[in-house]
Amino acid sequence: MVSGIATSGIRPGRSANASAALVLNATYEPLCVVSVRRAAVLLLSDKAEAITHGEGYLQSHLQTIPIPSVVRLNKFVKVPHRRKVSLSRRAIFARDKWKCVYCGGPAETIDHVIPRSKGGAHIWENVVAACARCNHKKGDKTVREMGWRLAIVPAVPKGAAWRVLGHRTPDPRWELWLGARN
Repeated sequence: MVSGIATSGIRPGRSANASAALVLNATYEPLCVVSVRRAAVLLLSDKAEAITHGEGYLQSHLQTIPIPSVVRLNKFVKVPHRRKVSLSRRAIFARDKWKCVYCGGPAETIDHVIPRSKGGAHIWENVVAACARCNHKKGDKTVREMGWRLAIVPAVPKGAAWRVLGHRTPDPRWELWLGARN
């Protein structure tokens, strides 16, 4: 129970469609993404304030509040950030904007620029998104052997957006605090 309201009784109103909220530190630095329910608990327990509201509202039998989209903690929280973004298939697709780096078509697979059989590592700088056709055509050859060029130079993603969101697509209302994704 928070401020006389049973949080289990909070439920989205009819027009609610947002499912997550961005949490900012007291210094407005992005920390993480939480469920709308968790953001509401932070607001109702006076641990945070709403900065931006989403569409719709949360309703209990005693109170109705707008759905929080961005909340800021009232007290500064020191959080050690991961220095590296985790390498995953989905994150590679997101970094390469779901396009094949060889032909620009829709990406379906991942490819090692320098094949693993030739000593290529499974690291950000050597893995790219590719369409099945280009990946099959390239096979066990290097880009140089094929005479191809990469549309992008594969690199580790940087910035607050990648640290906080990873491969998730951000809500447009979060853009001010996350900045441009690299």
